[in-house]
Amino acid sequence: MGYESSRTRRAKARERQMARQSRRSVMATISGQTSNKLRSTLPVDAVGQRAGDVAGRAGLIIRDLAWYTLHTPQILLGLAALGVVIFLIFVATNLFGGRIFPNVWAAGVPLGGLTVEEARAALDDAWANHLRIALIDGERRWEVAPTEIGLQIDAQKTAEAARAIGLSGVPFGYGVQPVVNLDFTTAQSYMLDLSATVALPPRNGTFEWQSDQLIAKAGQEGRMLDVARMMDALREDPVQVIQDGRLNLIMAPIEPEYPDPEPFLEDVQAITSQPFTMIGYDPFSNETLSWSTSRDVFTSWLEAGDDEVAVRMDTFSIFLEAQNQSLNNDPTRGERYLDPILTRQRLTEAINNQISTVNLRIQYRPFEYQVEAGDTGFRIARKTGIPFYLIEDANPGRDLGVLSPGDIVRLPTPDVTLPLEPVAHKRIVVNLNTQSLTAFENGQPVFNWPISSGLPQYPTSPGVYQVLSHEEVATGSSFTLCNVGGDCGQWKMNWFMGMYEVGPGLMNGFHGAVLLPNGAYLGGGSVGQPYTYGCVMSVDEQAKLLYDWADLGTVVEVVSSEYAPKSDLGRLVYNGSGTT
Repeated sequence: MGYESSRTRRAKARERQMARQSRRSVMATISGQTSNKLRSTLPVDAVGQRAGDVAGRAGLIIRDLAWYTLHTPQILLGLAALGVVIFLIFVATNLFGGRIFPNVWAAGVPLGGLTVEEARAALDDAWANHLRIALIDGERRWEVAPTEIGLQIDAQKTAEAARAIGLSGVPFGYGVQPVVNLDFTTAQSYMLDLSATVALPPRNGTFEWQSDQLIAKAGQEGRMLDVARMMDALREDPVQVIQDGRLNLIMAPIEPEYPDPEPFLEDVQAITSQPFTMIGYDPFSNETLSWSTSRDVFTSWLEAGDDEVAVRMDTFSIFLEAQNQSLNNDPTRGERYLDPILTRQRLTEAINNQISTVNLRIQYRPFEYQVEAGDTGFRIARKTGIPFYLIEDANPGRDLGVLSPGDIVRLPTPDVTLPLEPVAHKRIVVNLNTQSLTAFENGQPVFNWPISSGLPQYPTSPGVYQVLSHEEVATGSSFTLCNVGGDCGQWKMNWFMGMYEVGPGLMNGFHGAVLLPNGAYLGGGSVGQPYTYGCVMSVDEQAKLLYDWADLGTVVEVVSSEYAPKSDLGRLVYNGSGTT
């Protein structure tokens, strides 16, 4: 190996260093280009991995800071002091601001952050409008407001109690017991009313057809609300009722009065084995309706009673209500109905007498009359067929002589003019326009003759009435027969039958000849035009025929241009075709 000078060696070293730098520059360029290509084609997983790397570096930074803080006493003291300052500010804000500390509630109402007044208002609102108590009896449930059952909150004291507990609600929360008072009178009144709603009546022994065999079913125990024990439960712990949101009803058992149906099995089998029909009669319209039902439904109406078969109103009333609805499909007349008490009585009598048909009376409810132009109390009486004094009774303290169109006048039920059981197969129709009378039996005219009705100043009242009495000779009078000394003469009427009261104790009706105090006969003994003081007069012979024929309760329909006919027979007479 030849000798090299130091200068030569230094030159070669510089050449080698420059070559290495050149190679690094080329590799860096190639690496950068490759990196750019890779970056443009990196998959999503690679991007996620890079994000994870960032998060990892952030975690390392946080851990480093935590380590540094924990190992630097000055920082720890500063943070503790800051926490104390924040806590003191929080406490001072609630203390001096008069607010309830957070996480406190009462009766389910959050009160944290509220002043005592705000909390009181929130409690009052929730108590009145939102809070509900469930009344529970097995699967049955009713919801009521606390005030309905006499539970009253003292919202002021409750809010003050919530304020007084301070920080006890931090951090886990604190429920303040509401201050609740019991209004005994309100609670007792509600429970008494509730008892009718929640009662489960006992069931007496009943009957049921299974195929073709009648089965006797023993009675079942009922239940009723024990009001006394319910009041004790409310008084004992009203707050618990609010906190639970429920109150279990305390029920007492009720034993059935007649649990054994066996003694009546034979009678029930006999009456239910044949068709059973109920016939309803409307004495105003002279309409007859009939209803029947299946054997099984009829049997479901019956139960054991006191020495007889009785009618179960809980099952029969469903059928009765359906029939009452069917009676009111004509809006032009008043509301009609079958009286449940009378209907049950008639039905029971028929069943125990083994009678398969029962007759019922269709009745009318009271109603309101809207005054028309020209109406007075007397005119309303003549238009509706209800005596004026009865309209006065239904409108006490009212001047029926001063009425305006659109006024409402209360009227009693039209049934007030039919106090007796109507005789459905007989009817007397009087036509005031033609001064005539026609009597019908089974829909056929049997009598027809002229009559005399009341004078214009003593008019006969149109309407639907009935024969109320029989007197072979009756007496009557009028102030027109009184002399100056106050003595009033009397007339005598043959074959008198009372028809309606003009006022209490003063009756108009049918009669024959009228013998006046002076010995003469009213109208000279003739008829055909108004002569009487409100009665309907026939000649003596015809009056006796009517007297002997008309039973008590026979319906009388008096029609005129003021009072349109109500029945088919009334319309026949009014139109001039109902004569013999």
